[in-house]
Amino acid sequence: MNRRTLNLLLSTGLLLGAASGAHAALPDEATLYKNPQCGCCDEYARQLEELGVTVHIVDDMDMGKIKQDAGLPYGLGSCHTTLIGGYAIEGHVPFEAVERLFQERPKIGGIGLAGMPIGTPGMPGPKRGDWDVYQFTDQEPMPFMTL
Repeated sequence: MNRRTLNLLLSTGLLLGAASGAHAALPDEATLYKNPQCGCCDEYARQLEELGVTVHIVDDMDMGKIKQDAGLPYGLGSCHTTLIGGYAIEGHVPFEAVERLFQERPKIGGIGLAGMPIGTPGMPGPKRGDWDVYQFTDQEPMPFMTL
């Protein structure tokens, strides 16, 4: 085996290890609060489970209280709230943002994506435009990342 092939194999192994490490940073369990009739929330939970997270779905809670207790900023809500690893994840936040949250572990209350944007996890259709994911603490939003 020549040096170039060996370097390529080692680089590929490192990249694959880093990619699998991103998923390993996610907690083992989450609780997703939603309206009982919301199918897109169930799909988000299913996709989160594909990343190795066991999701407990609760669909009979006062969603306003859940969002208020999580410190969600007024007017930036979505159809479901997920509590995971000490953070609140509001709505159909892309998993790249969730993985970044758990890699960096900032001192915030959580992250969110307002509304129900087409193409996000759990929502059908192709992506349209940028997704502005925000972070929040005590109902104060700030930018987190744009995807």
